[in-house]
Amino acid sequence: MHTHPHLQSTYVQSGRFVFTIDGVEHEVAQGDTIAFASNVPHGTVCLEAGVLVDIFNPMREDFLK
Repeated sequence: MHTHPHLQSTYVQSGRFVFTIDGVEHEVAQGDTIAFASNVPHGTVCLEAGVLVDIFNPMREDFLK
């Protein structure tokens, strides 16, 4: 579980995952999208190997270093 000051939207390109967002679990699979506000506690568990495409606003400058 972690937080960050960015809005996050995640597209599930493949696989299956469980996101816990502010204490609530959401199972997602290929083709699903999930989004949540900044500073909300969240984490992800992989149920079936896959690829997640994350979009952050504003951009995650810490990922560029």
